[in-house]
Amino acid sequence: MSILETLKAKARADKKTIVLPESMDSRTYEAAEKIVKEDLANIVLIGTEAEIAENGKGFDLSGVKVVDPYKDGNKQKYIDKFVELRTKAFAKKGIELNAEIAEKEIFKPGKDGKVDYMTYACLMCKCGDADGAVSGACHATGDTIRPALQLLKCKPGVSSASGFFLMEVPDCEFGDNGVFVFADCAVNIAPNSEQLAEIAALSAESFEAFTGNKAKVAMLSFSSKGSAKSDEVTKVADATAIAKEKYPDIELDGELQLDAAIVPSVGKSKAPGSSVAGCANTLVFPSLEAGNIGYKLVQRLAKANAYGPVLQGLAMPVNDLSRGCFADDIVGTVVITAVQAQLAK
Repeated sequence: MSILETLKAKARADKKTIVLPESMDSRTYEAAEKIVKEDLANIVLIGTEAEIAENGKGFDLSGVKVVDPYKDGNKQKYIDKFVELRTKAFAKKGIELNAEIAEKEIFKPGKDGKVDYMTYACLMCKCGDADGAVSGACHATGDTIRPALQLLKCKPGVSSASGFFLMEVPDCEFGDNGVFVFADCAVNIAPNSEQLAEIAALSAESFEAFTGNKAKVAMLSFSSKGSAKSDEVTKVADATAIAKEKYPDIELDGELQLDAAIVPSVGKSKAPGSSVAGCANTLVFPSLEAGNIGYKLVQRLAKANAYGPVLQGLAMPVNDLSRGCFADDIVGTVVITAVQAQLAK
């Protein structure tokens, strides 16, 4: 059974409510129809009557809850929550936030002149009317992450959110039978040592939550155990030391080259005595550049399934989509978001 089918079974066992705010895109409707038919989650679709009628034509939306944000009976509750959460931030800009300004901010048109309902979706989550949200099919990553960070915030004790891909490589002897977590491939461009250590801890938690197996975390570099000298190598070595001190229960090692991390014979040669070298299943890249290139290489050359980017570290699950995604990608991301919501509870 594929990792996605395993996660679908988990999602069905304890259905969560996930918001899809991109009612301007036909892929959203196709995905919502599939999710409801497969009984994977309760879906809330945000959009006006005109938007739903125009863009949802031909799709079966029975079982989907449609919320018109302008006519929603909960709108005032969400406006009040926005004021509560964002007053201090607006005060720093010299603006005294009130309900009128808050409503304009919630429904502020984007560069294309259309309203992005992601802020409304996050307010639904914050007020307990939904368990998570998925967006990004027709919006930039920042448009998804920004309102999540502003309104939902990070988990207690977490300094910043990060992103990972759940990778499933066919016919692969490495990792957890071909399953890996790759991080950070989405958010932090040049994480420092402390941030890398935190990404490692969050990624280990994510791997274990989604697979049910023990994470073995490799802190990746172009050096293995001091084989090269560079500020970049030192950053990863320091991150390894910080992670081992702060998170002693995590099985983790570094700095390791990729082959030393996942190939047993190379790991034994380059890092003898390491319990992670040669058998890592959770790979922490030294930069966003390396992580993004790495996951796309594996996805394209090894024909791997790449589920994500999945955000980790937020107080409630919100996940981003690629603007080139298909409806099935939205379905998969909703499933992952639903499982994250189960874990958050």
